[in-house]
Amino acid sequence: MSRSPSFSVKPELGLKPDLDALQRWVVAFCIIRFDLEQGQLIEECYPPACLTQDEELEVAFSSFPDSISQNQNHSSIHDCIFFFRFQRQKNCPQGNVTSSEITRVDDNVSPRPSEGIVPKNSKSRNNSEDTKYLYGYVFNRQRHDERLKRGGEQKSVVILSHRPFSSVFRPLLQIMGPLYFDIGKKAVEHIAAYVSMWPSPVPGKLMQLPIGNSMLKVNLPPSHSLPLQSGILFEDSISPMAPFLPNNQSVPQGLFHDSDLFGTFRGLLLQLWVLWELLLIGEPILIIAPTPPQCCEAVASLVSLIAPMLCSIDFRPYFTIHDPQFAHLNSLQEGDTIPPMVLGVTNLFFLKALHNFPHIVSVGSPAFNSNRVTLSTGKFSGRPEGFGIQQLSLKKFSPSNILNAMKLRRDGPLCLMTEHKEAIWSTYSATTKPDTSILNRLIDAGLSPRVEESMSVVNNEILRRHFLELTTNFLAPFGPFFRTTAPSEGSSPYSDPPPLPLFNADEFLSSLSARGVGKFLSKRMRSNWLDLYRKFLEGPNFMPWFQRRSAAAEQEQNRLWRQARMRTDIQQLISKMSELEIVDSFNAIERHLTEEAQLQKSGWAAEDSAAFCQKLKGDLQAVFNVLPKDVQQLLLMNPQRAAFLQVQS
Repeated sequence: MSRSPSFSVKPELGLKPDLDALQRWVVAFCIIRFDLEQGQLIEECYPPACLTQDEELEVAFSSFPDSISQNQNHSSIHDCIFFFRFQRQKNCPQGNVTSSEITRVDDNVSPRPSEGIVPKNSKSRNNSEDTKYLYGYVFNRQRHDERLKRGGEQKSVVILSHRPFSSVFRPLLQIMGPLYFDIGKKAVEHIAAYVSMWPSPVPGKLMQLPIGNSMLKVNLPPSHSLPLQSGILFEDSISPMAPFLPNNQSVPQGLFHDSDLFGTFRGLLLQLWVLWELLLIGEPILIIAPTPPQCCEAVASLVSLIAPMLCSIDFRPYFTIHDPQFAHLNSLQEGDTIPPMVLGVTNLFFLKALHNFPHIVSVGSPAFNSNRVTLSTGKFSGRPEGFGIQQLSLKKFSPSNILNAMKLRRDGPLCLMTEHKEAIWSTYSATTKPDTSILNRLIDAGLSPRVEESMSVVNNEILRRHFLELTTNFLAPFGPFFRTTAPSEGSSPYSDPPPLPLFNADEFLSSLSARGVGKFLSKRMRSNWLDLYRKFLEGPNFMPWFQRRSAAAEQEQNRLWRQARMRTDIQQLISKMSELEIVDSFNAIERHLTEEAQLQKSGWAAEDSAAFCQKLKGDLQAVFNVLPKDVQQLLLMNPQRAAFLQVQS
């Protein structure tokens, strides 16, 4: 077993953490104790007063395994790591942030800065934005002691963040959890001091984050896969997706790249293509597992399955009956529409309460392999405890498998009340066929846990690359709508770039039906593949993804035209123009100058804004000088225009 990174407190860290800097990564650290008389109690919340009372209750209830879901374990200490996600209230306290610094990020994707997005030079870009969701990363310790009431106690160390960075917070918990149980509450301030010294997160990059005498080397998910509610700027979120598959598999292309896809769905490998489609079109899915680590790992793995596409449906890695949304879901009647979401649960009560869910997936094993969390020096292994060693079997058409499948379908999900089994209950008929060539490449780890962990990494890479390729090819027909154009040779770069092609769903489907989906998908999909595209267009994932890709294409096109304006020889350009074209160029250059000045004033200007303005002013003066005198006098009557020209006069 790999060991935890060693941690030593440096003397210079006796000072208090920078709370503003801390907000770039962490909203709060919580210490929560399960009290037999009073229930879940938050003993410590740092920084204080950053959550509402209702949010504190939700965090407390979500930070412990459901007692109903837990098997008896007689080992003295059992540690586990999992995470949850919950929706914040609109008027939540911001702790260290003043009311003037709070900026709401609009749910609607729009490239315009006037939509309430945080500008570059705004102080609140590093503070706790009023974002929609919070992620809670939990280190839970159950200590069994017959001398205590009910034979033991539970306590959880929780990191709350706006950011879905499991690759950061899981290894951080591997340090912070044991440290807290060693030295107590002062561990919180020590860890907070280190985190507050970290640089701002850079999505899509490898970051080295010092913690104690160790260094966390983590790959952050790319910005195009992050929801706007993750505390990121809109302009940072619209970076274009790479058009080709990456050679380096360690570089994440979506959320939760570190999840153990193979280990989690090992017993349901042939169903991964069904699950990929269900997530792609935004169908509601209920996942049930014996333990919170297995449960949240399954949800994270599903979300990662559609990379590099933005996942816009609500997902809850660990959902409990105390979540405010449970009351709404429980009240839905037969025939009511269930919102698109992926719910991960461990409490068997949900099988009855949410029986209307059209797709139910059971994963994991109730048997514990270890009574401790597997610790590592950097990347979290992603493999939750609780998976028994099984032989990798892909005999889809064996008589016993067929009989078992028929029995599971007949009994329905309620059969899990008596015995946990890995299965999927869904009437959905998938368009995509399982790729047996991919499954045949997976390595059977045998009976050695050490070898199995290594082979799981290899198998995850094989599966993740395949589904990355599958999703990329599925989205490829939309490529022409994001095609950018640069100014042609000899044309004026000061005119506005042409708009991107307009998208019409009916025309797109008609055109796609005529030309087909290409060799890659045609070999892997059945003849009704057009229905899958139609469902995707009608689902909740399409429009947010399309809007962000369009914004990225517009941004790239504006960048190309801006570069052309910087390189243009204005004297050579106007020498070939008529007087009317020269006047039009003057007006266009003046308009670009005015827009750039407004961006500078609002804090949205690019780093080269000063040089760009200087170039535009020079071009404006050059065009002004060749205009007739009477036209010059008329133009100078505008004070703002005269100010632009005075610089070069």
